Amino acid sequence: MNVTAAILHAPNQPFQMETVELDGPREGEVLIQVKATGLCHSDLHVCEGNVPWQFPALLGHEAAGIVVECGSGVDDLKPGDHVVPFLIPRCGKCAYCSSAKTNLCLEALARLRPREGRFRLNGKPITQLWGLGTFAEYTVLPADTVAKVRSDAPFDPICYIGCGATTGIGAVLFSAKVEAGSSVVVFGLGGIGLNVVQGARIAGARMIVGVDTNQAKESIAREFGVTEFIDPTSIPKLTSHLMKMTGGGADYSFECIGNPTTMRQALECTNLAWGRSYVIGVAPHGADVCATPAHLMMGRRWTGCYMGGARLNQLPELVDWYMNKKINLDSLITHRLRLDQLNEGFELMKKGESIRAIVTL
Repeated sequence: MNVTAAILHAPNQPFQMETVELDGPREGEVLIQVKATGLCHSDLHVCEGNVPWQFPALLGHEAAGIVVECGSGVDDLKPGDHVVPFLIPRCGKCAYCSSAKTNLCLEALARLRPREGRFRLNGKPITQLWGLGTFAEYTVLPADTVAKVRSDAPFDPICYIGCGATTGIGAVLFSAKVEAGSSVVVFGLGGIGLNVVQGARIAGARMIVGVDTNQAKESIAREFGVTEFIDPTSIPKLTSHLMKMTGGGADYSFECIGNPTTMRQALECTNLAWGRSYVIGVAPHGADVCATPAHLMMGRRWTGCYMGGARLNQLPELVDWYMNKKINLDSLITHRLRLDQLNEGFELMKKGESIRAIVTL
């Protein structure tokens, strides 16, 4: 079939609206009509060449849509099902899938590299970012990377659960398992950071400190649960200030920017005996992060989590949380765009003028 898609032909180039050829689903795959797809900072890293990829490419990975057709061997999905794709599939066969220690799947790691896609432009192949590719009217995906969700949930904004919302909320509730009464510091109050904040609020944290250079974010940060807001440019010794504010160091910190310098600050502001610091933000390819051994040897833990530590089968529950008003997604959707406005959406992101922009199709 021929479909309209926004194609990136090379890094640092604008998306081009193209009519592309899409093959039908093969064994273990599904054809999905994309109804809504979010613009994620991870996509921007690829656009700017900070994450290597093969071009021309179809980007986009945070989406919601309807199953149109199933390939052979797909038994748990059918046409008409409402679905949310996820970056971490569930092959059910590898050592990762059988372990309770991780939400990862070996197949997820394989799909982080370019591979054969189902799209072509003038007969030439187009890669699908990380095995997904949702900046198109339709896409074909492996069925093991798709979660069926309730049909009464709106595609906009539940597409946000496919990445940003789950990455932030899950980091707190699924990975860190923040306890009630804890102190939490969140570096970066964008789409991920604000979801970390609401996760910490749900967990019952007594103190949630938001750190961001954009003072305009203070209002929405407090709406989501921040108890203290700090502009780091106004604090000469940020880590010392945070240690004092939290009474000896935060129980938990979350770095949601992808800046190695900030990652170290996030570690150093935690309690030296039991503090746990989570790296969530995606740093540019090849970046290094460092710390002195003294900052770790007393018991601090420096770690990370991918997609909030969530598994594919938890996405329907998160959709339920949204529908039951346990989590707030609506306030985070600041812009709604058409597919041909994708370039404008990423400009808003780069200027810090959007929290989450969503393309509706």
